[in-house]
Amino acid sequence: MKFTEEHQLMRESLRQLVDTEINPHVDDWEEAKIFPAHEVFKKLGDAGFLGITRAPEYGGMGLDWSYSMVMAEELGHIRCGGVPMAIGVHTDMCTPALANFGSDDLKREFLAPSIAGDLVGCIGVSESVAGSDVASIKTTARKDGDDYVVSGEKMWITNGGQADWMCCLLNTSDAAPHRNKSLVIIPLDSPGVERSRKLDKLGMWSSDTAQIFFDDVRVPRRYLIGEEGMGFSYQMMQFQEERLWAAANCLTGIEDVLRETIAYTRERQAFGRSILDNQVVHFRLAELSTEVEALRSLVHRATELFVEGEDVTRLASMAKLKAGRLQREVADSCLQYWGGQGYMWESPVARSYRDGRLMSIGGGTDEVMLGIICKLEGTLPESR
Repeated sequence: MKFTEEHQLMRESLRQLVDTEINPHVDDWEEAKIFPAHEVFKKLGDAGFLGITRAPEYGGMGLDWSYSMVMAEELGHIRCGGVPMAIGVHTDMCTPALANFGSDDLKREFLAPSIAGDLVGCIGVSESVAGSDVASIKTTARKDGDDYVVSGEKMWITNGGQADWMCCLLNTSDAAPHRNKSLVIIPLDSPGVERSRKLDKLGMWSSDTAQIFFDDVRVPRRYLIGEEGMGFSYQMMQFQEERLWAAANCLTGIEDVLRETIAYTRERQAFGRSILDNQVVHFRLAELSTEVEALRSLVHRATELFVEGEDVTRLASMAKLKAGRLQREVADSCLQYWGGQGYMWESPVARSYRDGRLMSIGGGTDEVMLGIICKLEGTLPESR
């Protein structure tokens, strides 16, 4: 993939913002188990990073998705997984359907202020009874005049404690499971919305994650995104972008862990020589670095095709699958080479170990990715 000077300038600008406005505070946010989303998003919005691919009439930059991929990669330089995940949910998980299928009024009410960083968004798909099995969600919206009346709950909602609005997948009819769902925007200050608790997680501490209940919440039917009954299809399209973004986002973080491990093992002495001087160690680190480059090539190829308008479900699923497994493999291998220091909560490799585990679960488990890949392999031509 060929990068332009504009790609590089964006990368450098975002790196500077991360180094000055985010990384100095990450340890405090991790300890508090929350970061100030509105404050951080406003800084990102002012710098133009929350609407890279969105239309200029709503405050976006109107660039192609390769620039979003660069942003995802660069956000991996943040010294934790929770903050970049929260940003990615806002930019590439809860807004694609709104940007692509929402009415002009809806985009002006929710998309424009989200691009500006004045509103924080979240995506509501998973429930206590339905994670990767999206078709099994139970949350419903019945029609009552000009309103939907929403009842149900959403679980594991990133940004859920601070978000102003949710792009919510729910059932709007009694049709078949893949045809009865719609995406509806729910303002989270609406009567009947209860943010029951902030969930205590293994990792991603600085990202607030909530369970949210809806008790006869009235939402104007004009908050419907696109067509009623098309929600499942819209969500599957959002998943393409989400999974590709997640794979791109892990690259820089993995490289940072490898780089820090090389530096640590070069300095750490055992039995009269550095840990890095052991062939088993430097060969393993070289092997993992090679795997990172292979993943980057897959992400870049999928990005090129996505920019060209191709369906990249297969490649995005492969990239997410590989990213989740590689993130776990790198963190586990590197933690071993850090020894006792790697087992300490404050070590960067321990944080990567905790945070990276979610990659193989959120946005579709490894097993779901494998199922998608298996299904799509049958559509390949004889020669590739």
